[in-house]
Amino acid sequence: MTIRVVIVDDQPLIRTGLRASIDYAADLEVVGEAGDGAEGLAVTCRAVPDVVLMDIRMPGLDGLETTRQITADPALGAVRVIILTTFDLDRYVYDAIRSGASGFLLKDTRPEEILAAIRVVAAGDALLSPRVTRRLIEDFAQRPEETPSRPPALDALTDREREVLTLVGRGYSNAEIGERLFVSPLTAKTHVSHIMTKLGARDRVQLVVTAYECRLVRPGE
Repeated sequence: MTIRVVIVDDQPLIRTGLRASIDYAADLEVVGEAGDGAEGLAVTCRAVPDVVLMDIRMPGLDGLETTRQITADPALGAVRVIILTTFDLDRYVYDAIRSGASGFLLKDTRPEEILAAIRVVAAGDALLSPRVTRRLIEDFAQRPEETPSRPPALDALTDREREVLTLVGRGYSNAEIGERLFVSPLTAKTHVSHIMTKLGARDRVQLVVTAYECRLVRPGE
């Protein structure tokens, strides 16, 4: 199955480079591109891609607000957004992840890693750029003024599900979770799916944020 991608970036050179890399992959296809958020939203609504590569800083409607509108639209519920940024701790990325973005990448990420990230997010299966994501979420977790109260839905989780959520928060894959809990990767994946449903999370990125917000995982663990 071909993964359909939309590119939204105000720099033509960036868009050209991304398109060239994506078009080179047999299983990926660029189905639209845009130079600003408003145009990106329109293209996304029209093409309904699997993944949107979204620049965070653009004139007019920026990537943050565009991401919010995409993830809030029920008709685009299957669309996943990857934020592109030149800063590994861009302040706006916090809000982007909270708004439903499935992860983020630095613009200097190697082309093969970008392609791998697109595939990962399209499958809804793991985090992006673990090194940078870890730094960002740990920094986020240390800001008490931005840490909300314990989500009521967390109380609906079983003890095993809270254990799984903790391991997701530490960045473990389904296979690694299975090894640590002595269950199969499929069972681990089923637990993760149940947790996402109960917490209303779109993907594992939001589960990681929840694990940190609820102090199931402490910065540095």
